[in-house]
Amino acid sequence: MEILRTENLRKYYEIKAGIFAKTKTLKALDGVSISVDSDRVFAIVGESGCGKSTFARLILQLVRPTEGSVFFKGNNIHNAGVRELKNFRRAVQVIFQDPFASLNPRMKIFSILSEPLIIHNIGRKKELRDRIAGLLETVGLKPEHMNRYPHEFSGGQRQRVCIARALALSPELIVADEPLSSLDVSIQAQIINLLGDLKKEKKLSFIFISHDLNVVYYFADVVAVMYLGKIVEEADAETIFQDPQHPYTEMLLNAIPRVRVTQQEITEKRQDKFVKACNSIPEMAELPSGCLFYPRCPKKISICSRETPELRDTGDRKIACHLC
Repeated sequence: MEILRTENLRKYYEIKAGIFAKTKTLKALDGVSISVDSDRVFAIVGESGCGKSTFARLILQLVRPTEGSVFFKGNNIHNAGVRELKNFRRAVQVIFQDPFASLNPRMKIFSILSEPLIIHNIGRKKELRDRIAGLLETVGLKPEHMNRYPHEFSGGQRQRVCIARALALSPELIVADEPLSSLDVSIQAQIINLLGDLKKEKKLSFIFISHDLNVVYYFADVVAVMYLGKIVEEADAETIFQDPQHPYTEMLLNAIPRVRVTQQEITEKRQDKFVKACNSIPEMAELPSGCLFYPRCPKKISICSRETPELRDTGDRKIACHLC
């Protein structure tokens, strides 16, 4: 069953390079439509600056869209009243990228985790300590940790606190905006395993934003590839990783680092057309006509420079490419 849907979501910013410069339009997000089912992990991947975090903020209603709609369980959130919006914020929680910045350094862990419970009138004051102790144990921390400040924890422990805060209100959907990027590799494995266990135990849905394709392949059910504010390919994770069709998706998969490679593979990698194409990323405020990936695509044809490909359903995937 569908839990969240976006329709033609757009976010444009007007920018100026100087006082007398002409105003330019920066298209941070340009017509993104997705559908997230219950008890599924919908991953969004792409290079830094492609619009992934902007998309997360629009879903969470942290910024208003220029155009488009967000539907949660069939209800348009942009038309929601105060009570409906409060219920939405309870049902949809977020795990931010930086656990160092997302925790108030002046608040003890007890205050951080009890704040959402108090705002939504969940439980009596006498029950708060028991509830928070249970949350901490759920994410692999000890009950006595509630009396400490964030600076007394490691990065991985802080992210566990952030996960506990997201779980405090028993949400149905969690938006995880690159929750592993600031952690060591060994800690990343612990956190992603924790998220996987919580998904199975609590039947959670996730919108998982990441640029780490190895993690996405392990954790996601559906993958959408974003490039310069647009979805260029979307399919089941297995389909995307085993049979990528869009040239940009191929480029991303070719860039995945491998621990054990032969000298021949290293030479081939250096000669790869996709790697050579990485140096010509267009400016967001000066996008090319036609296909946005045209300046970097090694497979481009003449129509690519003139017409923008529409995202269409081909059966096993959605793809925006003239070659497919």
